Amino acid sequence: MNIVAVVGPTATGKSDLGVELALALGGSAAQLSATRPNAGTPGAQIINADAYQLYRGMDIGTAKVTYTERRGIVHHQLDVLDVSEDSSVAAYQASARADLDAIAAAGDRAIVVGGSGLYVRALLDEMNFPGTDPQVRARIEERAERLGTRAMYNELKGADPAAAESIGTSNVRRMIRALEVIELTGDLYSANLPKQEYVRPALTIGLDYDRAALDARVEKRVDIMFERGLLDEVKGLAELGMGRTAARAVGYAEVLAHLAGDISLDEAREQIVTNTRRLTRKQMGWFGRDPRIVWLDGASSDVLGAALEAVERADHGVITPQPEGPVRRSLGS
Repeated sequence: MNIVAVVGPTATGKSDLGVELALALGGSAAQLSATRPNAGTPGAQIINADAYQLYRGMDIGTAKVTYTERRGIVHHQLDVLDVSEDSSVAAYQASARADLDAIAAAGDRAIVVGGSGLYVRALLDEMNFPGTDPQVRARIEERAERLGTRAMYNELKGADPAAAESIGTSNVRRMIRALEVIELTGDLYSANLPKQEYVRPALTIGLDYDRAALDARVEKRVDIMFERGLLDEVKGLAELGMGRTAARAVGYAEVLAHLAGDISLDEAREQIVTNTRRLTRKQMGWFGRDPRIVWLDGASSDVLGAALEAVERADHGVITPQPEGPVRRSLGS
């Protein structure tokens, strides 16, 4: 029985499809047996793979599924961190893979849902996490602050060109981590980058949308977030003390800037729309490079039916990636 992952850009309806799939595939072992079609029939449970939905209280701005919207399906990896904590992909991998073990032991199917590509791959793919050393990290961070991002990029490029190409020229945090791993292990950081090899049998379904339609969905989603109380949510979390990771989430960073008096509320809203659209391009750039993904039209009137057909084929050993859709043509290049 394959793990099923539902991925794609923000605002494509991944959470809804994940719940619908879980219900169609038998619900959850934690539900009363009367709610399941046949006694002993495998059910399904969901594992979150959205980095910011890990945080308690970050509900509206992440479009986290409510208890009602979960429709009785057990969800894992939601609300497991305080906003003051920094998230860790390595910690997520260990915890979420333990969830996979527990779900398999219950005889259920795991459905992974999320748009954080690194978290999805950490859970499903061959991906190792070397240790860390605070002293080495501090020394490299000091050098980065003193010399600047460009110098650190050039240093990484000289030590590991493949890692530099993968990380790019602006992500200084990942540059520092790469240089730390190189120093600690004596090996290339790129040797530890994720491989497109599932550690367990899996099917990954991607939701595809026309670019203009997706942009419109993003704007509507932001409107709904403000209507539901995003401003008050961020105020409350700010009082608790948001850590570096939580505070930089799209939707939260912009409202925090407004609360600090740096921008107006209208400007915050506009920036959230712009930055969310930019995020969708980044997400599709990530997922669009994975040839294993079976892409479905998110706007289809029967996307659930298409997903179930893909699951059935995969369970019989047939996984056929679909022809390139409009979002991948416009965003994935």
